[in-house]
Amino acid sequence: MSYLEYNLKTVPTGPSKLLYLNWPLVLLLVAVGCAGFVMLYSVAGGSLTPWAEPQIKRFAFGMGVMLVVAMVPIWFWRNMAGLAYGGSILLLLGVEFFGVTGMGAQRWIDLGFVRLQPSELTKITLVMMLAAYYDWLDIGKTSHPVWVAIPVLMILVPTFLVLKQPDLGTGLLLMMGGGVIMLLARVS
Repeated sequence: MSYLEYNLKTVPTGPSKLLYLNWPLVLLLVAVGCAGFVMLYSVAGGSLTPWAEPQIKRFAFGMGVMLVVAMVPIWFWRNMAGLAYGGSILLLLGVEFFGVTGMGAQRWIDLGFVRLQPSELTKITLVMMLAAYYDWLDIGKTSHPVWVAIPVLMILVPTFLVLKQPDLGTGLLLMMGGGVIMLLARVS
């Protein structure tokens, strides 16, 4: 039985989940965002239009997405981790064939209305996949070489694809993020 299944009875559901959000963190995010809006307003000479207004709209959209994601049950994210990880790998492969070059690197997929950078999605999906893997894995097997090789491959595949773009910074973040998850899983 995984840790999530063991603790599923204590997880809040429905609108009561709003009470369990980390409200100090949400307020900190809003405060930092407001400081940024004030800076953009000041740089524009006391006008919202060139920079502050679009940034406020993006911030509001992001906060809405954050609240929607927070309301989705955790078991859904665990069950979707494999699909999300596989999709991000396919998107990274798609960059190799259909990618758009910008600033000397081929990192984006042009969807018409937005340029998608799959390596940014991969940062999230890699952590989700490793967390789901270690939730599934028996705690006694976390340091066995066979069970260590699987997450190492999960980390190295997207890292290699990102380094081919070339994007050293994101490649290093993928390696470090995967290493931190393995460290938290108590792999020795």
